[in-house]
This record gives sequence, structure tokens and C-alpha cells, in this order.
Amino acid sequence: MERRSIFVLLALLAAAAASADVWRWIDDDGVVHYSDTPRAGAERIDVSESTRTTGARIYRSTTPSNTDEPATATEQAFKYESLSISSPGAEETLWNIEGTLSVSLSLSPGLQSGHQVRVYFNGEPRMVNSTNFTIDEVYRGVHNLQAEVLDATGRLMIRSPGNRFYVQQNTVR
Repeated sequence: MERRSIFVLLALLAAAAASADVWRWIDDDGVVHYSDTPRAGAERIDVSESTRTTGARIYRSTTPSNTDEPATATEQAFKYESLSISSPGAEETLWNIEGTLSVSLSLSPGLQSGHQVRVYFNGEPRMVNSTNFTIDEVYRGVHNLQAEVLDATGRLMIRSPGNRFYVQQNTVR
């Protein structure tokens, strides 16, 4: 009987943790932050079981801003909603790519005129022309990829999460 009580208690704790609110906000540099505590100007994100695989729903916060100043022109300017690396997938193992890596980014809304994409491949920055491109000289091993979108002045608009992937090559004897 004691074991059943412990399992019930653990199940209740897990359910409470799964239903916790997550808050999202963007700082002055355009970096997206997530937290479990609300903050002025933050958006609440629904991370219920049904949205964990299909994406989070974002709700505008009802928390009043702590300043009485009107929004500046840069705050009202265009903002990207999301940026992620579609291919290669996180923790994916690629086989026999012959040194050429095909990369696909998912950007919503699409890349705006005058904006640029900067990709960090193993920590080295590279400018690319679109959200679909190739990187040459990618050989076996562990690699890291991250992408950013910059506006026409070079200001960071949005950054993707880091993405680690692996490249394997068959040995020919």
C-alpha cells in the first residue's frame, strides 16, 4: 500500500511540473529568453502535452509594462517569430555525405529584403544568401551549427538554438 501512495504522489508531482507556465521575452539585443517566472512584457507559452510535438502556442501577457513610456520605433519594427535548423536535425547522424553538407533553415516569416543570414559552423561565422545552402569540406566527426538573421545595419534580429550533428563515413578496405 505504501508503494501505491508513493507512485500517486510522484504522478501528481509530474503532472504539476508538466502544466507549469513558460514565459518568453526578447531582450534589447534581439535574443530570445525563456523562464518559468513571469516578467513585464513577456509572453506566456502553452507547453501542454498536445503542443510539445506540434509547437508552442504563444499568448500575449496581461502583465502591465513597468514603464509609462510609449513604444519606440525599434520596438514596433518588424520581428521574426521563429528560426530553427530543419536539416540536419539535432543529434542526427549523416552517412557518406562526401564532404558536402546541405543545410535548411526554417524562418518565420520569410527572410526580409536587406536582411542577412549568418551561420556559425563549428564556431566559425559564415554569411549565406538564403535559408537553403551547402557547406563544403564537412568530414566525419561531431559538428555544431547555429544561425542568426541580421538586419541591414547588422543588428541581430533572431538566433536559432544550437544544433549538434554527426557525420560518419564508411571505411573502404
